[in-house]
Amino acid sequence: MNRISDSISGEFGRSIWTKFRRGVRDYRLIEGGDRIAVCISGGKDSMLMAQCIARLKRNNEIPFEVEYVIMDPGYTPENLQKITANAQLLGIPAKVYPTRIFESAEKEEKHPCFLCARLRRGWLYKKAQELGCNKIALGHHFDDVIETILMGMLYGSQMQTMMPRLKAENYEGVELIRPLYLVREADIIAWRDFNGLEFIQCACRVTEKKGEDGSKRAEIKALIAELKKTNPAVEMNIFRSPENVNLRTLISYHDGDEYHHFLDDCR
Repeated sequence: MNRISDSISGEFGRSIWTKFRRGVRDYRLIEGGDRIAVCISGGKDSMLMAQCIARLKRNNEIPFEVEYVIMDPGYTPENLQKITANAQLLGIPAKVYPTRIFESAEKEEKHPCFLCARLRRGWLYKKAQELGCNKIALGHHFDDVIETILMGMLYGSQMQTMMPRLKAENYEGVELIRPLYLVREADIIAWRDFNGLEFIQCACRVTEKKGEDGSKRAEIKALIAELKKTNPAVEMNIFRSPENVNLRTLISYHDGDEYHHFLDDCR
């Protein structure tokens, strides 16, 4: 376990540890007095996130508390065993909480993935409150961010990004954070392979039946890879685009329920 943990700040010091710490600092994701529910799905991203947070806590730079949470939405026994075995291998003292979320999502014919994500998020917020946590940490990374930006534009006709931290609307006192916000997926894969680790994929029964290749996110991944061939800066340009919004160049925008249109200034 020490070798795996040490590789985060050793071999992957610049590509993972430095970017993790920068995200925590720049977006103030982890602060003194926080009690964080670290949500582990069993994949490479959440496992690395848990390792990084555990290492940050051991360094004792920021006084905070942690609860490592494995929500079991209905994994097969094999997948659940693999998740708990990996947590033990990585020295993560996680607790498993069984739910029937997969069972509920399977009953939804049109949008099972949307329902599953909604049920999982609601459960995590509620569990965080029960555990006395003021933040829940999810393993989304840099690539998830830029893919979300493009998906919103191309499939949702909207300009938005995946925020590094976000206050819950229906769960008072709970905030969502994404500590791997600046970490590239390729570097997470490199860390996994360097240490010879094997993690589960989505493990959703619906996904296993239908496959992932036809998903919108897969299409966006392929599009970005193609654009990168002729424009190496395309990923960072997409990432930074929501930081460089000039409201005077937008047809319309809204701030909560308050709607603004460029013609408002022409009257």
